Amino acid sequence: MGLLLKEGIDINLLKSAFLAFSLIGFLIILINISPIFKNRLSNYTLQLAGLIGNTSFLGIPIAIALLPSTTINFTIGFDLGTTLFAWIFGPFFLQEKPEKNNIPNIQGLLNALINSPASRGIIGVLVAYLIHVDEILGNYLWIPARIVIALAIIIVGTRLGIITNQKSKIFDLNEEIKYSIFLKLFILPFIVFLISKLLNFDFYQSSAVILQAGTPTAISTILMAEAYNVKQEIASKILFTTTLISIVTIPLLKILMNALS
Repeated sequence: MGLLLKEGIDINLLKSAFLAFSLIGFLIILINISPIFKNRLSNYTLQLAGLIGNTSFLGIPIAIALLPSTTINFTIGFDLGTTLFAWIFGPFFLQEKPEKNNIPNIQGLLNALINSPASRGIIGVLVAYLIHVDEILGNYLWIPARIVIALAIIIVGTRLGIITNQKSKIFDLNEEIKYSIFLKLFILPFIVFLISKLLNFDFYQSSAVILQAGTPTAISTILMAEAYNVKQEIASKILFTTTLISIVTIPLLKILMNALS
């Protein structure tokens, strides 16, 4: 909310949010209707881990460090689109017992939408605009927003520390987990790169969305897996492994983007 109030909601944020939300949704559908992809990513935990990135705790700090402030709305927009998709559809996908009549639980989806961190941030910004305190509130929230972003990496480190203390072998990866990791760190950024070219994004706009797409698996995937008691070990392994590998892949992405500019 602090970042949105400071930078403002514009068409760039909306384009980036729509790109993230619609792309993840399209790929989820594609994976589940194609036997080739479905056999390799057989459950929603693998699919969500391969598509939902840590755009908040890592993506935004990385973008602030590497890119000019003019692209912050592309970064925030991608985060909003990803977060909205994760918290709207993630709980729905991971339910152990779907509705008998196979009709989506509309009330559950609405509750997930309202309770999502991204939705609350947007609602807060809209209220601030309506009562004309957006500039004042933005100035007050800017400093704590930057502090939270700077400290967000601690949350990632803490979570990884918990995972490493688990008894399961972190690097004991089956084929499905490897496919999910490959999707998250390589395939998804490449797809976003192609789309950014088709949409005529400039270098910094493309960099913003590609870096967000190349972030490691989001912490929200393991939180949802634990909440619904569904394949927590798989989610933990993918979160840990993608975060570790991204130490190399994210700088490589930046180098490749600079070389192709």
